[in-house]
Amino acid sequence: MQKKNKYSDSSISILDLDKELVEILKNNNINKVGEIWKLKRKDLKELGFKDSDINQVIIKLQLLGLDLNGRIY
Repeated sequence: MQKKNKYSDSSISILDLDKELVEILKNNNINKVGEIWKLKRKDLKELGFKDSDINQVIIKLQLLGLDLNGRIY
């Protein structure tokens, strides 16, 4: 059973990421928080994210009580 959070079905726009990062995600059909939330650091690297970009994503997810790999706080 997939984990669920109240933000899972929300648009990635609520993360308030840099415009370039949003474009990369949308170009890879990642449009919802739940879709980025289940990714791993390695997956983001493969999409072209730099370490600083990945850290930005991690921080924004943590503000929602989430972490990469589908963890909930």
